[in-house]
Amino acid sequence: MSALKIRTVHITKDYPGTRALEAITLSFESGQVHALVGKNGSGKSTLVKIFAGATKPTHGDFYLNDEKLNFNSTSDAYNKGIVTVYQEMSLVPGLSVAENIFLGRLPKKNNAIDWNKTYQMAGELLEKMKADIDPREKLSRLSMWQWQVVEITKALSFNPKVILLDEPTSALAQHEVQNLFEAVRALKNQGVIVIYITHKLQELPQIADTVTVLRDGKLVGTVQMKEVDYKDIIGMMFGDVKIQSRPKDIQVSDEVIMEVKGLSRKGWYHEINFNLHKGEVLGIAGMLGSGRTELLRGIFGADPVDSGEVLIEGKTYKNADPIKMVKAGVGLTPENRKTEGLILIHSIRDNLCYASMNITTDGWVENKRKRNAFAEKQVQELEIKIPTLDAPCSSLSGGNQQKVVVGNWLNTGPKIMLYDEPSRGVDVNAKQQVFEIMWAEARKGISTVFVSTELEELLEVCHRILIMRDGKIVDEVNPDELSTSKLYELCMRGD
Repeated sequence: MSALKIRTVHITKDYPGTRALEAITLSFESGQVHALVGKNGSGKSTLVKIFAGATKPTHGDFYLNDEKLNFNSTSDAYNKGIVTVYQEMSLVPGLSVAENIFLGRLPKKNNAIDWNKTYQMAGELLEKMKADIDPREKLSRLSMWQWQVVEITKALSFNPKVILLDEPTSALAQHEVQNLFEAVRALKNQGVIVIYITHKLQELPQIADTVTVLRDGKLVGTVQMKEVDYKDIIGMMFGDVKIQSRPKDIQVSDEVIMEVKGLSRKGWYHEINFNLHKGEVLGIAGMLGSGRTELLRGIFGADPVDSGEVLIEGKTYKNADPIKMVKAGVGLTPENRKTEGLILIHSIRDNLCYASMNITTDGWVENKRKRNAFAEKQVQELEIKIPTLDAPCSSLSGGNQQKVVVGNWLNTGPKIMLYDEPSRGVDVNAKQQVFEIMWAEARKGISTVFVSTELEELLEVCHRILIMRDGKIVDEVNPDELSTSKLYELCMRGD
């Protein structure tokens, strides 16, 4: 394959009320792995969407070699050999691995699907990825990291000229990461342009040849990886950042309401120990794949643990399940609200009452008066903007959907709330409202454990922050004594 270059000239993208990208001019060449980094809101995702044909620039042009590109859809990008692997995967659980890889392109023989060829071709691609996955296996039976490998293998099946990998290692264990890196290097050696988007700066020396940094929609610069270290990159990413302070009137009690002792789950987290105080907002900071989400699910009993225990108000819970933990006063707002936190086609009223059904029913019969009262209470207190309680939850904005998730758990009268990425996919105003809810509940003595990829939020919201890396809690910090760049440094690189 001859040398390739994809480049932009003054690419600008405007959305109502905001400029996502401003006059971006850069280029990525074949034979190298180009890392694209920046904090959330830097414009990375917007640039990726333009390359992928998912959105059009407001101004400016982009080219593959000397050919000007003008995409109206993602299929246009695919047809030009530009393939994107998104962090949120687009696979069908009920189909086999091979069917997912060649979905819509299954080889045929005599007007019928040639299954032998389908499985053979999928097997060859998986072998190139060094993935021990049966192409006949149904996807729903595979682990999350295997889903990611299948997603990347699907992209490779298009023989791309340009491949964009969005946080490709977020669900992978370390040995699986190394397998992925080998595949990425093979792509590079074949002359494919590889654009690698990641928050994990510790990966860059292993895989990246160049690093391009965006900040607040603007290009900060492109550097050779061998000429910089992680501190240089963090400085480019953040510059001088000011953090808003949390309210000073919240008094954290000396009383310990929850103790986590030696909690472990093989492959995800190991020997987790910490205390949570009454009325405290405790943050857990870490990069994608550090084990934060899995830890919250383990505490809540949504996933099994191998060892350890959780004590709530002195009572020990081993191998608990969500029913026991709800009775103990624990609520969990999950990372993916649309699939795990809500039933979108059901009414707002129902979604506000699912977790409190033991209170809002008389035996096995629903009590409509109680359900209305519980739903209306949360709508009023959380200021949820709704058409009517009977409207489907899918009719609400992302921020109001998130408030419904929170309200559903507050209706159980919790003592402890576990928040997993509660501000993901909501606007700035809705984020602040979610934080205000945490603080308001803290004033009532309700304790919070808060996980967020946007580490700046933890500095703004939390009284104390635990640093989680590679499945272990490695440090505890005071947010009043920490800068954003230092917190990222602790999470990305370590000591």
